[in-house]
Amino acid sequence: MKEKIAEHVKELFSREKIKGFVALRQNGEHVGPHLFTDPEGLDELSLGDWKKPGDARYSLVKLLSRLTRQFPNDTFAILVRGCDERAIRRLAMDNRAHPLNLERVVPVGFSCPPELAEFCQCSKPWPDALTAGEPTPGIMVPADDRSPVDMVQDLEKWSKISDRCIKCFGCRNICPVCVCQECTIEREVLVPQRELPPSPSFLMTRAVHMVDRCVFCGLCEQACPANIPLKSMYRFVAKLVGQRTENPALPAAGLIQAGY
Repeated sequence: MKEKIAEHVKELFSREKIKGFVALRQNGEHVGPHLFTDPEGLDELSLGDWKKPGDARYSLVKLLSRLTRQFPNDTFAILVRGCDERAIRRLAMDNRAHPLNLERVVPVGFSCPPELAEFCQCSKPWPDALTAGEPTPGIMVPADDRSPVDMVQDLEKWSKISDRCIKCFGCRNICPVCVCQECTIEREVLVPQRELPPSPSFLMTRAVHMVDRCVFCGLCEQACPANIPLKSMYRFVAKLVGQRTENPALPAAGLIQAGY
């Protein structure tokens, strides 16, 4: 699979369709984000499944967002799973001064392995822009049929879980769709600062901010040193405020055809 992706990216370079390829690079025992600008370096490409599925993933979409702001006239390819593609679409829909321009993004996609799809409880672990491999069957999360009124009783449970938080901001920093210049959870008027454990409003405010934004990539849970089930919290809050938990998406063709 990796070889097919590398060949596809080399072709994009040879046709001068892209300025660079945002992906993962394995350097000895280390796997990290990398901007490939020379196709010869693709021998070091990593898919992020190192010692176990998904253990070397990174928020590549966040890096792409920064690159496209800095180089708005250049086109970049990016290695994507299903959740990465959803994040790209979400950022393209944002009403910001510099939304992500899909015409400058070429997704190079592959599907997550079944073990990772199960871990993330992902209903669509493959991207529409599937470059290599076959789609992995999605995992359907059991529906919570309770009304928002009935769910209020769970707030105490989540408040206790929130007490484990050490306020490292790891969940915010790794999130592919958190690109705000000013962060709500750093505003004293909304979330009391310099408190440990932080006020329950810290995680709850972030959870409300993630309603209709979360792409359920699971990176926040992997980054959390307190092992807080953040995806479940975001689903709970979305349901509590009467919103669906699936992230809205642009028409698939708008992204797949970008850059071609």
